Amino acid sequence: MNTGDIRSADLPPGTPTPPPSPASPVLRLNALTARLRRFPATYGLIGVTVLVFLAQLVGNQLAGFDVLAGLGAKDNQAIAAGQVWRLVTPLFIHVNILHLFVNMYSLSAIGPSVERLFGSPRLLVVYLLSGIAGVDLSLAFSPRPSVGASGAIFGLLGALGVFLFLHRRTFGRAAAVQLRQIVIVALLNLGLGLMPGIDNFGHLGGLLAGAALAWLVGPRLEPIVIEPTHVRLLDRRRWRDVWPRALAAAAVIALLALAALHSPLGG
Repeated sequence: MNTGDIRSADLPPGTPTPPPSPASPVLRLNALTARLRRFPATYGLIGVTVLVFLAQLVGNQLAGFDVLAGLGAKDNQAIAAGQVWRLVTPLFIHVNILHLFVNMYSLSAIGPSVERLFGSPRLLVVYLLSGIAGVDLSLAFSPRPSVGASGAIFGLLGALGVFLFLHRRTFGRAAAVQLRQIVIVALLNLGLGLMPGIDNFGHLGGLLAGAALAWLVGPRLEPIVIEPTHVRLLDRRRWRDVWPRALAAAAVIALLALAALHSPLGG
């Protein structure tokens, strides 16, 4: 018997097969699959954004320029001319691989936390509406074209910050520590956004919209004692009860886009 390559067939009958090591490909694949199932909205957004970037690369090779960026970037004059899809498409378009990596890494870092607390439907609402609100603010105050998911990610940051503030008594010191970290991260990133070439209006619009959406449609968790040693968090504001508010928020953000078009820079 080759002791350097022992398989289950080499073992005596009835001998239990040892479990795979924690680093085995099977366990890693199972862990990845479980995570994808647990946070479908977060990883669905990452998947769509990466596919769009691949399509950008293909379009660049075939046409000699970035077709999708040309058709989908936030462009004030094009939006004023009726190309309203440009309020949404910038969220999924990126300038280069570094831009994509930074934003998708940020989304993979914060998205699961928001999705675990808010649920998948609310995460999608916060992400998309915050991103559109960021485009609105950029449309109103910046004449430059822009792309990227940063405004939507700032929206998730703002939503998580407001959630932790509203539940600071429920989660205690842990919420206070994380809330301070969120404030510091937001301030640092807004400070970095003052550098040339970065659309800080998009960041600020997304942050404010995410905070407002968490207040408007976010969950309200209440601890319920099941047993002396077991406490369950019950959502007193379920998604099925607040989705009309999300539609109202979408209408307000659409109206803000119309108002932005009539600003000195928006037209």
